Amino acid sequence: MVTIRLTRRGGKKDPFYHVVVTDSRKRQGGTTLEQVGIYNPIAKGKETELRLDVAKIDAWVKKGAKTSDRVAALVSQYRKQQVAA
Repeated sequence: MVTIRLTRRGGKKDPFYHVVVTDSRKRQGGTTLEQVGIYNPIAKGKETELRLDVAKIDAWVKKGAKTSDRVAALVSQYRKQQVAA
């Protein structure tokens, strides 16, 4: 099964996540099919906290990919930000 989930990057106490499409049987941080966004929970100043390619995410979901709970919440949050902007 194909999943859209977060994979952690960044250093110790400095988390940074990539939103990736991957096979659910692969380990986190392993090979991915496609990177569809980034999430920086501790963004400071003008750094981007959340950037997603919603069109690609929707295309993968149409093909049958499942989103993790956290990614689903981030997509919902991102869509609300885009409407408000």
